[in-house]
Amino acid sequence: MSSLKKLGLIGGTGPESTLVYYRRIIEGVQAATRPDLLAPMTIESLSAFDVFEFAGREDWDGLADYLLSGVKRLEAAGAEVASLTANTPHVVFDRLAEKSPLPLVSSVESTRREIRARGASSVILLGTEFTMVGDFLSGPLRADGINVAVPNADEIAYIQDKIASELEFGVVREDTREGFCDIIRRLAADDGGELVILGCTELPLLLDDSTSPVPTLDTMDPHIEDLVRVALGEKLD
Repeated sequence: MSSLKKLGLIGGTGPESTLVYYRRIIEGVQAATRPDLLAPMTIESLSAFDVFEFAGREDWDGLADYLLSGVKRLEAAGAEVASLTANTPHVVFDRLAEKSPLPLVSSVESTRREIRARGASSVILLGTEFTMVGDFLSGPLRADGINVAVPNADEIAYIQDKIASELEFGVVREDTREGFCDIIRRLAADDGGELVILGCTELPLLLDDSTSPVPTLDTMDPHIEDLVRVALGEKLD
């Protein structure tokens, strides 16, 4: 029997990133312990499209309650700590945390710590419309003295459409990749971004350091590292 904490993941927001979280948490725990040890986890699969609908109506209380119902089911399944496997639902993270029966591990905080550790002073933020327009991710970064550049209104609409109509279904198109790279090049020229924050957990399907004209930071990376640490019983900074 292991002494690992049982993680509860709100998945399905979207499905592709949920698979990555599951696999890499298991791999991370095994790398830190032994290869025959499986991290105990429960996944509650909600819908990215329901999240988009709540956000589109700016029904933040409704979105928080929707996520809370999932967290409560995770608690009932024995989870000791919970997390969201997508960035957009973090728009109501504070509301959710106030009501959550389980402690929550924030992707925003994991990302902020990683940017600070890398020493970047200017970043480009890509994500869903709600992530780029809102300040739940950019606000904490700016409070840390980091310049955050976001696309213009037309570019935001283009990115949101491609996420919702392609990436959420696991569809990766070369013309879409080039369209995203054009946006990154413009923002880098205008604002001098040192890193591209992949602020939607489906964006790594399309972009990484080998395809982006600017180095990338996949928000899943530091978040998963923190979840592995929590599963092992470590405290986050």
